[in-house]
Amino acid sequence: MNYRHAYHAGNFADVVKHAIMARIVDYLKHKDKAFRVIDTHAGIGLYDLSSPQAQKTGEWRGGIGRLMEARLDGEIARLLNPLLDAVRAVNQGDAITRYPGSPRIVRHLLRKQDRLTAIELHPADAETLKAEFAGDHQVRVIELDGWLALGAHLPPKEKRGLVLIDPPFEQEGEFGRIVSRLTRAHQRWPGGIYAVWYPIKDHQAVAAFRTALAQSGIADVIDISVETRPPSPEARLDGTGMIIVNPPYLLEEEMRLALPALASLLGQDGQGHASFKRLAQERNAAQ
Repeated sequence: MNYRHAYHAGNFADVVKHAIMARIVDYLKHKDKAFRVIDTHAGIGLYDLSSPQAQKTGEWRGGIGRLMEARLDGEIARLLNPLLDAVRAVNQGDAITRYPGSPRIVRHLLRKQDRLTAIELHPADAETLKAEFAGDHQVRVIELDGWLALGAHLPPKEKRGLVLIDPPFEQEGEFGRIVSRLTRAHQRWPGGIYAVWYPIKDHQAVAAFRTALAQSGIADVIDISVETRPPSPEARLDGTGMIIVNPPYLLEEEMRLALPALASLLGQDGQGHASFKRLAQERNAAQ
């Protein structure tokens, strides 16, 4: 396992991914009934931006660094506040020295009746995550292959919630693995919300991935992406995407407002571009 998120924590991809995730969790809180978030590739929960790894790349400066310094208008600020509040909660004053990973952001947003299952395969990272949430009865940390969790932990007993799938894309065939495992998970729990992160590096592979999802038979699928620079023939991270299955009804409206602002802020030399596409209609709309 060569991928270590400490080098990339708080970068533009994290900002977009976590802003969307936070909006979904915030939506789930509109009802009093409890929900569960299942984070299949949870990481360590909290990242030190002053560490040698983070300082080596400095990617966070073009991501959360820019967002925290930006002057946002009222509605954009409201939409991004769930993420911004979670970041402020792990820092002191105006300085940004730490960035919360997805489990820490989710935990910040939970109510007392809600639960988080955080799953991490890497042994050392799983131990760090367990220590991060030691004694927290609302969080269960499991050392396990996140793909296996899509079978063993679905559906959750709450019957409401979000499955966050954020694989490291360190192995060949990850796009195909997502389609097949997501299809199976959806069969087990068709009513759950699924949010799947993917990198935009190989644009042909991304296009094929979107087509495969559109043809998978899963209903109600949207694709959200932000590209920070024009496509390159090189294998570099040009953008970030999120697939959402069963998106909250307000998410499309919110993202059409927030995404252009994020793309403008995070894009290189004014070249940021946001996209929102529906890959599959809702079941009743398709009939």
